[in-house]
Amino acid sequence: MTRGQRGEDVLSRLRDMAIFYEFKPGEKLNETELAQQLGVSRTPVREALMALAYEGFLEPAGRGYVRRRLDVQEINDLYELRLGIEKNCCNLAVLRATDTQIAALQAYLDHSRSVPNEVTATELVKLDEGFHLRLAEMSGNAELVKLMQWISQRIRFIRWISMDITVRASTQEQHQELLNALKSRDAEKMLALIGGHISLRQEQILAAVTKGLAHIYL
Repeated sequence: MTRGQRGEDVLSRLRDMAIFYEFKPGEKLNETELAQQLGVSRTPVREALMALAYEGFLEPAGRGYVRRRLDVQEINDLYELRLGIEKNCCNLAVLRATDTQIAALQAYLDHSRSVPNEVTATELVKLDEGFHLRLAEMSGNAELVKLMQWISQRIRFIRWISMDITVRASTQEQHQELLNALKSRDAEKMLALIGGHISLRQEQILAAVTKGLAHIYL
């Protein structure tokens, strides 16, 4: 394995640990312990922690880093940002999506519907993220796709903690409505649908954060 690949693997593993709060909120991270745990030197760990701080998962604390706290206002801000990103994606997808891309997204949605409810919440979230990422790719804007990937990572824990069968059924229905509007090249309808699909009320975010904290500490 090359040094670059090793560094990417370390970053990916530590990012997953940060996303799912294997690091407790406010916990000081120890480079040496993490390096031993992953079986690597401290250098790729140090570089990964710096990257995760830049991505918003960690924050500086003295000469190291801690996991950012699970905060209601921050989650609300992230969802507002996500809505802005996805509205841009919808507007551009209406103009730029090819018939082949639209057919592929329908096939992806049909496949996701066939996945049994017994799969893990992680897999359900992955399927949901896959739909939105493919929609972003139809915008033809690589920077919007990168933002979609980043915002998905930042809110993945909240989506994971909130995912259940009822939510999944409703989500898939909304995805089909979005796709139908795209097939009709109806930007106005897509924007109305994406707003209802993504927006979370303050009490919903508070409930998700409360549930998330219980999961982290219990």
